Amino acid sequence: MGATSKYRLTSDDLISTLDNWDSLMNFNIRLIACGGTAMTLLDIKESTKDIDFIVPVETEYKRLMKFLKKIGYHDAGGGLHHPADPNFIYQFWPGNQVFTTQLLDPILNQGKHIFVKEWRHIYLGSINLMDIVITKMFRGTSVDVADCTAVFIKGEIDAEQLLTRYIEAALYDLNPEKVIKNFIYFIGKLFERQLVTDEFLKKVKSCL
Repeated sequence: MGATSKYRLTSDDLISTLDNWDSLMNFNIRLIACGGTAMTLLDIKESTKDIDFIVPVETEYKRLMKFLKKIGYHDAGGGLHHPADPNFIYQFWPGNQVFTTQLLDPILNQGKHIFVKEWRHIYLGSINLMDIVITKMFRGTSVDVADCTAVFIKGEIDAEQLLTRYIEAALYDLNPEKVIKNFIYFIGKLFERQLVTDEFLKKVKSCL
């Protein structure tokens, strides 16, 4: 569970941790990385301070929680941490959601996530690039805007497809107006960097 610095983990660090878990497991588990964890595993960010995984199957989630506590993880700060790695909180989201955002499609369906690696017991994937943007911009902090800009650039995301998917997801949120405002702000930042056209920005603004 080594870290690149006191407060950040690289992709290699994350893989090493999962190597260790897999060697101790006697059951199968499917993990889908989200947030900064997904970006780090997909080489969009060099490292992450947050470790977040979706566990889509409820029975697998329950077994994983029992397993992690058995090998020394403890409840802390809304997630789990290990005494040997006290600076990091591991958070797990059961079902088909990230934070408080419901994903539009079942995450384990073919084509709805990105494969990363498979061990004897652990299957590791990542949410797709559009869903990274959606789940982060629903929260909409300055860090989320910067992260989503990096995802947009690296992933060569189709802006029209992203808009359609974002508006659809917003309809299921408790505060659709807020998350759409977040998206307008994000697209404005992309426009400042000449990553989208003025015409597209106007189209996004018309959604509110």
